[in-house]
Amino acid sequence: MAEPAAGSARRRAKALMIQGTGSDVGKSLIVAGLARAFANRGLRVVPFKPQNMSNNAAVTADGGEIGRAQALQARAARVAPTVDMNPVLLKPQSEVGSQVVVQGRILGNARAAEYQSMKPGLMAAVLDSFNRLAADADLVLVEGAGSAAEVNLRGGDIANMGFAEAAGVPVVLLGDIDRGGVIAQIVGTKAVIPEPDAARIVGFLVNKFRGDSSLFASGMAFIAENTGWPALGLIPHFADAGLLPAEDAVVLSKSRQPGDGALTIAVPVLPHIANFDDLDPLQAEPSVRLVMLKRGQPLPAETDVVLLPGSKATISDLAALRAEGWDIDILAHARRGGRVVGICGGYQMLGRRIADPQGIEGPAGSVAGLGLLDVETVLTAEKSLIEVAGTLAGSPVPFAGYEMHVGETSGADSARPALSFADGRPDGATSADGRIEGHYVHGVFNADAARAALIARWGGMASDLAFEARVEATLDRLAAHVAAHVDLDRLLKLAR
Repeated sequence: MAEPAAGSARRRAKALMIQGTGSDVGKSLIVAGLARAFANRGLRVVPFKPQNMSNNAAVTADGGEIGRAQALQARAARVAPTVDMNPVLLKPQSEVGSQVVVQGRILGNARAAEYQSMKPGLMAAVLDSFNRLAADADLVLVEGAGSAAEVNLRGGDIANMGFAEAAGVPVVLLGDIDRGGVIAQIVGTKAVIPEPDAARIVGFLVNKFRGDSSLFASGMAFIAENTGWPALGLIPHFADAGLLPAEDAVVLSKSRQPGDGALTIAVPVLPHIANFDDLDPLQAEPSVRLVMLKRGQPLPAETDVVLLPGSKATISDLAALRAEGWDIDILAHARRGGRVVGICGGYQMLGRRIADPQGIEGPAGSVAGLGLLDVETVLTAEKSLIEVAGTLAGSPVPFAGYEMHVGETSGADSARPALSFADGRPDGATSADGRIEGHYVHGVFNADAARAALIARWGGMASDLAFEARVEATLDRLAAHVAAHVDLDRLLKLAR
């Protein structure tokens, strides 16, 4: 393992890296399950992902941002999330490619080809963060990104084998049998990666199995024989995975049952949707029918509330909303007395105008908003990353959440804020008739009392769901599920 950072306490932490045969094979979930399982054994476990690409991010107490999966993994490990747990975060946005966040702070923007040339220079920050975590842990669980077999990206790699080589961390390869072809996934990985990288793999896991596991015993043996890697576990599909916050927007493209609740909330799924785990508590409410609108789908006639979620590229997503004709549907819905709610980027879209004089999101300029709130937004280079708490405006109902945005919003409707922070500052705006509202805070719906009050305001009836307690219980079940099908003692021996 690489040496701890200068000045840090020396502690002999072990480390193990979970790499995948591809994206969405369950790396994040398995690391979370392992984190909780090993934490339950009394170990100080910390998660680590060298490079992540996601617009679903979380704010850390040290004032930065990391991928949502690492925040969940930290929760599973019962440690506070820090920027070191995800030192390089790529946040895709329009025109300028991806925003590059290093150790929680924006470094700049880069197109894909430009980023490839940047990566070697980012390894120092990656190792610095890893060493800092390893200096105060018993076990560092490292998550790879995408596929271990992306040999075209091996030069300068910081996310998978490049990091494993630099830090001296052994690798477990994870395949996904649910998508089919898992034997080819794993054996094919062995066939294409360089021998030194193959030698770093100390075993393999097969995830998302359904049915009688004895029927795949010969498949596990075939993989082991043809790779030389030992089989470390066949993990059945975890049915409750959907109860945990997801990181990749790919989950939004999959079939998602809207439910049969009496209160219909429609959410346009825009290209750069961000922090969409805001919606999870609403999805969990029996009285709510949450409809995720895909391209080509009109606003359902029975919609009670249109909810515009966060966006990494507000102006671009507003153009996409108009291209789908959803602006016409939303304005007609509002004229009929329907409610419209905006969070962060969605809040900015509800105003009269969004100005980007510095070209933060793309070419400098300004565009007309939907005009449903009498406010205007000016995008600025400074990004607000802060945990907040307070009450719903005009009530004692508490909430807690976080801000993650660029831009300042002001106007006449700001005199009727949606939220009141604990320090007395107002946030958001509400129309004179109270039917249009928006604010900058993510996570408000996680607070049971706030969620119940808002659902009641919108004409529904909330259940007695304790959302955060449900997340904790799901993590406990995930840990038990993983521990039942993976030899944890063997994994600890393989870590180094």
